[in-house]
Amino acid sequence: MLYPERFSNLPAYAFPRLRALLDVHEPGGDPIAMTIGEPQHDFPVWVGDILAKHVGEFAKYPPNEGSPELLAVIAGWLNTRYGVSVAPDQIIALNGTREGLYNAAMALCPETKNGQRPVVLTPNPFYQVYAVAALSVGAEPVYVAATPDSGNLPDYGALDTEILDRTAIAYICSPSNPQGAVAGEDYWRDLIALAEKHDFRIFADECYSEIYRDAPPAGALEVAAKMGADPERVVVFHSLSKRSNLPGLRSGFAAGGVQSIARMRQLRAYAGAPLPLPLQRVAEKVWADEAHVIENRALYGEKYKVADKIMGHIDGYSSPEAGFFLWLPVDDGEDAALRLWKETGVRVLPGAYLSRDVGGHNPGAGFIRVAMVAPTQEMQRGLTQIRDCLYV
Repeated sequence: MLYPERFSNLPAYAFPRLRALLDVHEPGGDPIAMTIGEPQHDFPVWVGDILAKHVGEFAKYPPNEGSPELLAVIAGWLNTRYGVSVAPDQIIALNGTREGLYNAAMALCPETKNGQRPVVLTPNPFYQVYAVAALSVGAEPVYVAATPDSGNLPDYGALDTEILDRTAIAYICSPSNPQGAVAGEDYWRDLIALAEKHDFRIFADECYSEIYRDAPPAGALEVAAKMGADPERVVVFHSLSKRSNLPGLRSGFAAGGVQSIARMRQLRAYAGAPLPLPLQRVAEKVWADEAHVIENRALYGEKYKVADKIMGHIDGYSSPEAGFFLWLPVDDGEDAALRLWKETGVRVLPGAYLSRDVGGHNPGAGFIRVAMVAPTQEMQRGLTQIRDCLYV
């Protein structure tokens, strides 16, 4: 039996890999899960009522691109949040943004770029779907270190011209997972100008955009509009998972140029799985409501303070600008995760599981990722145990 070779070098996914590392050992205390970014704050209480009201629409096939009502609400949200005017035909509702981040490459990456194999640029460390999307379209993934030295964002402008001229897509996550770094307007301007110069698309993963400390992060569409860039240059991806504590709703969207979204809709029509209509009705109301988002952000604001108080003295600690992860420096991420589990029962993710080796170096190897999603008291207990086990 033959199988495709294009995925043969993929490492095991992060969480099965973590289970293989830890689950052969007993925890050293009451387990505390701080590995996965699954929000545990309350979602709006009225979600159930809306779902019940529209449950009969499970009997209907859902619109491929999203209901007109949902697309209109998303367009309104983009206008309010970023000051950009986006028409409904520039939006596609997604069954979770991971679907969109993958299928956008399938729909938009050319087979060649300047007569050669195309390149897909990926920050390193990164959300793992970026890599498999590149392999799926036959592109060469180029992993660009996003470390404290580069502000925890990739410096794509430092790449050789030969690579940039072959680049078809550049993924960028802001606020970044796992480091919590924010791309400012100057960063976006430089990246968009680079994309215009070398003719590639930017896929901007902005799923953590509504969890921040003080000022809302700038958005890629917002900056592109100010620059008068080609409307097809940028595709942005957003989700209700983090913004509204609804990861199981699987409601996200992509927005960009008319032609880019049309091609994504065309692919979805053949091979996609649209969000069921009752869930789209819930999403309409959730995207339209900001009160619960403000409350959610305030809860994370308190968690930032707790983390800074417990971890602030650690050499190399960087308090996140946004998002809900801590990216903590250690000598070796795997050793640290295993020690924590065996001695305390705290479960964290080795940074190397989110990164790739480049030139014999893995930029995530000296870190652990810690999710601050648990209730504050439990999170505080977990962080205290991490500090006392690894840093005292």
